[in-house]
Amino acid sequence: MREHRLSVTRSARYYTLGEPGESVREVWVVLHGYGQLAARFLRHFEPIDDGARLIVAPEGLSRFYLTEDPAERRVGATWMTREDRLAEIDDYVRYLDAVYEDVLRSIDRAQINVTVLGFSQGATTACRWMAMGASRIDRLIVWGGEVPSDVDLPRAARLILVYGSRDKFFTPKVVAATEARLREHGIPYELMPFDGGHEIDAAALKKVALTADD
Repeated sequence: MREHRLSVTRSARYYTLGEPGESVREVWVVLHGYGQLAARFLRHFEPIDDGARLIVAPEGLSRFYLTEDPAERRVGATWMTREDRLAEIDDYVRYLDAVYEDVLRSIDRAQINVTVLGFSQGATTACRWMAMGASRIDRLIVWGGEVPSDVDLPRAARLILVYGSRDKFFTPKVVAATEARLREHGIPYELMPFDGGHEIDAAALKKVALTADD
């Protein structure tokens, strides 16, 4: 048995809150977690949709059924799995670069800041995109997820780590390991805990948005 590879063109989608125009001062690219869809994820960002912020939610390229129950065939998406992981990483990095180009073509890049927020699985996706992609990102918000050990983050961008005090996945032990890794590589970061679980908390999001404006 031999493995063969080829590149194909496929359709992908992303959703936006806000309208590109002269009033836009920030673009946020927000990456959902495992099993989520972009449209539903984007609703969590309505509290910071203030007219000066264009919020963009790409959707993971691989969709699947979340349950086998025929009465409830909900669908989610994932950024990658461990199967053929390097090819999947390369695919989503090129895809996110394409989303960036598509969004920024109608905006004066010199006049805005670009923030990338990755939640849960989207956090590692955001880190890899920032390290391996061609897009210029000013701020990276890692929310409820790890900074993967296999990437070197650029030191020019601002890094903010956000996590809930009751997060069952991004636990204090994982937070401490992530901080140690960042310190070891000399990457400055800011830590922003909030009272909550593995979620995009509206109050914490507003606080992070204000902090990112500083």
